[in-house]
Amino acid sequence: MSDASLRPLKPPPDRLYGRQRSHPLRPRQHKLIAETLPRLRLDATRAGDPLSAFSPRPAQLWLEVGFGGGEHALAQAAANPDAGLIACEVFENGICSLLSRLVPEGGEADAPLPGNLRLWDDDARALLRLLPDACLDRLFLLFPDPWPKARHAKRRFVHPGQLPEVARVLKPGGEWRIASDDPTYQAWVTEVLAGQRLFMMPPPATSRPAGWPPTRYEAKALAAGRAPLYWALIRSGT
Repeated sequence: MSDASLRPLKPPPDRLYGRQRSHPLRPRQHKLIAETLPRLRLDATRAGDPLSAFSPRPAQLWLEVGFGGGEHALAQAAANPDAGLIACEVFENGICSLLSRLVPEGGEADAPLPGNLRLWDDDARALLRLLPDACLDRLFLLFPDPWPKARHAKRRFVHPGQLPEVARVLKPGGEWRIASDDPTYQAWVTEVLAGQRLFMMPPPATSRPAGWPPTRYEAKALAAGRAPLYWALIRSGT
């Protein structure tokens, strides 16, 4: 698949997700959504200069697409104070999971929050289109919904029509980390990325590399006997 063949493809629709909630929110979760989320939400007007959304202004900008329960995002934010992390998730129960780890009950409106973390609670691809060229140092896509049915393949973030946009926002030499335990998605990643020249694609690791915090989805996969693969793609400088 050549770079030229990627350009004319119609981008996938702005719908990476299915449900936005698995069960009704409890009172504490409602408070987190109403009082804590607005304090961390990335204002779309800041997307043109995303580093300005953080305090203090960080040296690097990272983005996680679909943070799930938030384990990885919180671990990265804590371990890398010089990097500003935008964590994207539309699933309200997952957002509440992350927020509940950040603030104690009763502190939803005023407990301190990390200055290097911002949340985007809409489709990640909408945010990508707002970001300036070559602004991201690192992008994470960890254990995404595989959308295993062929008719749903257009919802996968790894998509031929999406690669040029990801390449646009990543700096040359920037890293795109992908992990999946689903054989269908693993084969899809290999197929979509075969032959393109936007990213250098070393063979995936078969065990979690150093510096990749664990997630609950990885733990479930390993407990079920599934074998994750871990890609570390590098944005080409050409």
